[in-house]
Amino acid sequence: MSKRTLELRRVVVTGLGAFTPVGIGADSSWKAMVNGTSGIDTIKQFDATGYPCDFAGEVPEFDAGEYMSVKDARKMDRFMQLGICAGVEAFRDSGLEVTEENAERIGVYIGSGIGGINTIESTTLLHQARGIRKVSPFYIPMTITNMISGHVSIMHNLKGPNLSMVTACSTGTHAIGEAGRLIEYGDADVMVAGGSEAPISPTALAGFASARALSRRNDDPSTASRPWDTGRDGFVMGEGAGVLVLEEYEHARKRGARIYAELSGFGMSGDAYHMTSPSPGGEGASRCMNAAIKNAGLTPEDIHYVNAHGTSTPLGDVAETMAVKLTFGDHANKLAVSSNKSMIGHLLGAAGGVEAVMTSMSVYHQQIPPTINLVDQDPECDLDYVPGTARDAKIDAALSNSFGFGGTNGTLIFSKV
Repeated sequence: MSKRTLELRRVVVTGLGAFTPVGIGADSSWKAMVNGTSGIDTIKQFDATGYPCDFAGEVPEFDAGEYMSVKDARKMDRFMQLGICAGVEAFRDSGLEVTEENAERIGVYIGSGIGGINTIESTTLLHQARGIRKVSPFYIPMTITNMISGHVSIMHNLKGPNLSMVTACSTGTHAIGEAGRLIEYGDADVMVAGGSEAPISPTALAGFASARALSRRNDDPSTASRPWDTGRDGFVMGEGAGVLVLEEYEHARKRGARIYAELSGFGMSGDAYHMTSPSPGGEGASRCMNAAIKNAGLTPEDIHYVNAHGTSTPLGDVAETMAVKLTFGDHANKLAVSSNKSMIGHLLGAAGGVEAVMTSMSVYHQQIPPTINLVDQDPECDLDYVPGTARDAKIDAALSNSFGFGGTNGTLIFSKV
């Protein structure tokens, strides 16, 4: 019988990268969100005229060629470009230097909920119209999810764990949480982790619209994403990527790294209820938050801020509100809760990555981005959602939620170091 004992190691955040509908780069995105800027507008990537929803959150003026060769970028779907560029930015921000001695201790864990849907669509049409010889030899590596991690690994000579994750809208959160555990358990000293998504395509838009999941405020896109407001009528699709560099605490301290926050807790759960709807009363989400709080060695009263999933859907916003109450009890009324999605829309598999970046920033700057477009608060959603204006606040620990189709839930906790 094994007698091995294991002491879990601390994990901290030392690098941030984000490409979002409100900014190129983590700092730019953070400043825009603190200012309450909306990144939602009429779709530019294709003509969405006639669709029930013709708007989304698109990353503005994105040029992958600033982070990689134009030749390499042409061999990648947009979701891959976004994820790689966010990974490169996070790695640069961390100040890490890769050597032959440490390369095997640095890994990558970046996921996507959908993958290369734009390339799949365009290649299918090309194949049908012009035959097999017109299908690119790069078609498969342009579309499969794990190629973000593969490219980041190759670009930086990272020889540690090389993984990907697909759990719908919880992808980014789960990838970060699992990457943190690889460091906790000693499988790596550093992990580049997060999520990326570029889902703004004709069939994806049509599919979500057909499911009546999307807002239809075509006359005023910038106010369409309105979590917890009585006028909310569905989520807004968004694209982007959010990636963190996670590092073992002593490893980071010894090299004098800037530490944004500690990844102190991670929790998961399954609703086991419905393909797309949350479990009644937010029971599954509550179990997920409780698991993260327990993993962090904290109590509910230790949490000061919740970066909510907050999708602007009629059912989801009520369920998350109920889940917060179920988890925190009376302390729920003392929490600040806000939704980045009110400004950037729902980035699906990238949402948890971007929101983890912003939650880390909140802990580092002791500031909470607002929930915009909250004009008429739903009586069933009666928490403090930081409406309209950013707020300076004491944040010793902040919690970030992600919930996905299939009833998959993930929660991260970031603490002040």
